[in-house]
Amino acid sequence: MNRELLMLVEAISREKNVERDVVLGAVEAALAQATKKLYPGEVDIRVAVDRDSGNYETFRRWHVVPDEAGLQLPEQEILLFEAKEQIPDIEVDEYIEETIESMPIGRIGAMAAKQVILQKIRDAEREMLLNDFMSRGDKIFVGTVKRMDKGDIIVESGRVEGRLRRGEMIPKENLRTGDRVRAMIMEVDLTLRGAPIVLSRSAPEFMIELFRQEVPEIEQGLLEIKSCARDPGSRAKIAVLSHDKRVDPIGTCVGVRGTRVNGVTNELAGERVDIVLWSEDPAQFVIGALAPANVSSIVVDEERHAMDVVVDEENLAIAIGRGGQNVRLASELTGWKINIMDAAESAKKQSDETGSIRELFMEKLDVDEEIADILISEGFTSLEEIAYVPLQEMLEIESFDEDTVDELRTRAKDALLTMEIAREEVVEEGTQDLRDLEGLTPELFAKLSENNIHTLDDLADLAVDELTDITGQSEEEAKTLIMKARAHWFTDDAAPQA
Repeated sequence: MNRELLMLVEAISREKNVERDVVLGAVEAALAQATKKLYPGEVDIRVAVDRDSGNYETFRRWHVVPDEAGLQLPEQEILLFEAKEQIPDIEVDEYIEETIESMPIGRIGAMAAKQVILQKIRDAEREMLLNDFMSRGDKIFVGTVKRMDKGDIIVESGRVEGRLRRGEMIPKENLRTGDRVRAMIMEVDLTLRGAPIVLSRSAPEFMIELFRQEVPEIEQGLLEIKSCARDPGSRAKIAVLSHDKRVDPIGTCVGVRGTRVNGVTNELAGERVDIVLWSEDPAQFVIGALAPANVSSIVVDEERHAMDVVVDEENLAIAIGRGGQNVRLASELTGWKINIMDAAESAKKQSDETGSIRELFMEKLDVDEEIADILISEGFTSLEEIAYVPLQEMLEIESFDEDTVDELRTRAKDALLTMEIAREEVVEEGTQDLRDLEGLTPELFAKLSENNIHTLDDLADLAVDELTDITGQSEEEAKTLIMKARAHWFTDDAAPQA
């Protein structure tokens, strides 16, 4: 019977093109599963088949767990102190085994055992096919629509299947059984039965890979796609850079009479593509990304990683785009927050900012409006700059002599010290209530502190977009946190009424 077992294993191994050890492993699992049915409860059974003779032994085993953990599965576990009574040098996570009577192979006729063997072999065969497919290094999965599965589309390529989820399809795209499909391979998830390759047609990476196939210069390293932003099925922007001055990046990606870009567009259900020249200068990059709108001026705020972009009235609608699409894609492409405004809005904002700085200087430095305006015109925007900018730079201001400069620097340092002491007093009073707020992690608390938000009221006064800018949270998370910070307002209001 043991020789017959080995002959059967050899036959299955050759027929299914599966390694001999895998088939023997399936036999061991089937024998173990059948043996477990002879015992009450969830016991742990291990079967070991000798690879040469076909003889096999059966063991019942117990997992060694720490004494303090207790037994969660009494039929499968043993405490460490009990295990040491049998094997003195045994450690946690090892096993104690006891030889038990082996089930005769002739009794493995049960369908359950047979199914275990067949399933193990199918899994091994599937894994081999998948490994063979992935070893080719393809980034795009090409196949045909086989069937629908709970809203997902199963795409077949040879004997390998991929899963295209509804959320990863191009909106309004109607794929039917038998249609030819190309999609980006995003990941391999072996927990997905039958179709472990997760696909996407809406990911920016898919568009980048399509351009790589259409434009040989990208594969050759002459061109590089630096970033991509998509509104799937509608519009997209890609940023390209040429590593060879003789190669025009935009013209090369467009192709003769638009053949290359049209090839990508046709694959993506007519999605229009704007090709933008990438630049190391963030302002120049943003200007290119907002095309076809013409930019009048741009102000960069490094601290907030944002830009105020001024366009004239005629270009305002173009810059924003339908439903804010153009500015949203440009922001995703460049990684900068972009605020579009016309000249009047820009002038008002600049006037408001200048007025705030003027008031700050006049109050904290105890100077008149003329001195404050001179400082502003020379580019000073904060007390820190006045206090710690190199002395020589301030001495170059024609309107100021050395005594004036020294006095301004001293007053700025004194003002900063006074403000810091006052801030620390506020922090001491309000920090603990804020720190105890439910849902506020240490990382979020640190970000709030960096932005001078130290009390519940400070947080409660913020708008949702202000908080998302500071913490990087989603709008829903920011809204929830603000409402928790405001809860004490309603409690305090209700108390006097009661």
